[in-house]
Amino acid sequence: MASEGAKASGVAHLIATGFYSGYAPVAPGTFGTLVGVLLAPAFAGVAAASGLAYLLALGLAIACAIWAAEVATKIFELKDPRQVVCDEIVGYLVAMAFLPIGYGSLLYAFLLFRLFDITKPAPCRQAEALPGGYGVVVDDLAAGIYANLAVRVVLALGAPVF
Repeated sequence: MASEGAKASGVAHLIATGFYSGYAPVAPGTFGTLVGVLLAPAFAGVAAASGLAYLLALGLAIACAIWAAEVATKIFELKDPRQVVCDEIVGYLVAMAFLPIGYGSLLYAFLLFRLFDITKPAPCRQAEALPGGYGVVVDDLAAGIYANLAVRVVLALGAPVF
């Protein structure tokens, strides 16, 4: 029987790798973000029911991502392993926070989040210096905030949500 530590490590590995999407041979961060795209409508449903419940669910997802990323950095023995994509998942969920759900908004958020995640404008780059799981996740949360604001501008300019 596996020890409790091994079980926790296995759960952390599953979460950190975005249900193994982080093992994609190319662009694992993009594949991880796609997991976020799949989760966004469920989170939007929670937001429609209660803004407070949404914030709690998002906060829990972020806390789980930080924990899983911290464990994964020890498993992979790297500061920010490429297989760890839970940061992209929660970053994308931040990018979609309180936005209308539609193919357009999901696509705009996806493209803008990937842009900000890859280019890492300040303070995204600086957030990578945070210790452990925080350094893995917080830069993506900042990229998600940038993307959320940019999608709001795109929608305000008349881009369709469809």
